[in-house]
Amino acid sequence: MPAPPRVYLAGPEVFRTDARALGARKRAICAEAGLEGVFPLDGLPADEPEPTPQAGFAIHRHCLATMDACDAMIANLTPFRGPSVDVGTAVEIGYMCARGRPVFAYSNTALPYVQRVAIAVGGRLPRRDDGTPVDPEDMAVEPFGLTDNLMVDGCLTPLPGGGRVVTRETGFLARWTDMTAFTEVVRLAAAALLPAPCPCE
Repeated sequence: MPAPPRVYLAGPEVFRTDARALGARKRAICAEAGLEGVFPLDGLPADEPEPTPQAGFAIHRHCLATMDACDAMIANLTPFRGPSVDVGTAVEIGYMCARGRPVFAYSNTALPYVQRVAIAVGGRLPRRDDGTPVDPEDMAVEPFGLTDNLMVDGCLTPLPGGGRVVTRETGFLARWTDMTAFTEVVRLAAAALLPAPCPCE
């Protein structure tokens, strides 16, 4: 029997104190769907790394090698420290996309990117004469109705049934622990990655 597809589970949960427990929950959800979830902290020591550039680069090499050994990615696009996706997760999305691996995604907010930017800068965005929304520095804010920056959304694999991101509006305190949207994107990823079952006679 072939090994299940290995799926890299990208997201800023790695920074939480309960990161490994969240990783275990995600791996279990993947296993139920027939996938092998691979959490970025898998294979790393449990202790906090030394606060040195060398330690940081070692984690970078570990994550690249882990992604190289995976068949696909599921990325958490829930906004992190601002209106947009975690920058490290964005880099990983681009890396997997460049390697031709499917990238599936979810977010625990349903607000489009342009609305989140408006909230981050304190309210309504002004507009240029042509209607383009801008931030307080008069820099255009992408008005495309996407989940995040167009370069992020453009790297995502279309989901079975349409769309590129499973979104769900969760409470602020539950945005890193609620697994509803994650469970749904795992189901859709499994439908795309696993062979179709043979029809029974």
